[in-house]
Amino acid sequence: MLRRDPLLSRQQAKQGLLLLVLLHAPLTAWAACDDPPARRVNWLHCDKQSVDLQGADLREAVLTQVNLSGTNLNRARLSGADLGQAVLSQADFTGAELRGTRLVSAQLDHAVFAGASMAGARLERAVLTGVNLREADLTDAQLQRAELTGADLTGAKLNQANLAQANLTNAQLVKADLSGATLIRAVLEDAVLTGALLRGARLDGATLLGVDFTDADLGQATLVDARINGARFTDAKLDSTIWINRQRCRPGSVGECQ
Repeated sequence: MLRRDPLLSRQQAKQGLLLLVLLHAPLTAWAACDDPPARRVNWLHCDKQSVDLQGADLREAVLTQVNLSGTNLNRARLSGADLGQAVLSQADFTGAELRGTRLVSAQLDHAVFAGASMAGARLERAVLTGVNLREADLTDAQLQRAELTGADLTGAKLNQANLAQANLTNAQLVKADLSGATLIRAVLEDAVLTGALLRGARLDGATLLGVDFTDADLGQATLVDARINGARFTDAKLDSTIWINRQRCRPGSVGECQ
């Protein structure tokens, strides 16, 4: 009777186990840059700059660290996609769907998101310098520590969004909806918030130097320890607002905390 070599048996077992692991490895482990745009496509680390992807279905796609700078993504569907650390400078996302899309630490300077649907999107630490977000829906979006210097957020929906420690210096937020938004320790120096809705927003410790709040609604908002030198509150609603010194403004206060 032949005796089996125990060492050989162990090696064969290891090889069999390795084969099983490879066979069951997730498809996301294999990037295929030549694959056409499709739902759940994997373009990890791929270079797709200046490509025409207008109207493409890229829902739930793996686009981590992809280069899509200058790419046309007008009305593309990217809900649930992962674009973490992607390069998207000057890309056109006009009217695109990005609900729940992950854009953490993405490079988005001067990109266009006009009218885009971005509810619940994750944009923590993203670079959005000079970005066009006019009329975009950013309800419940996560924008902690995002760089939004010079961004155009005119008419954008930012209700319940988290902008803690974000930099919004010189940003345009005319008639933007920031009701219930978190702007704790955010920098909004020289930003324009005329006619903006900030009811219930949290601006504690925020830098509001030179901000224009003309006609804005700051009812029930909190501004504890905020810096407001040079800020304009002409005709701004300050109904029950918690002022910088923790004083609660009288109901019906307009223009100044009474």
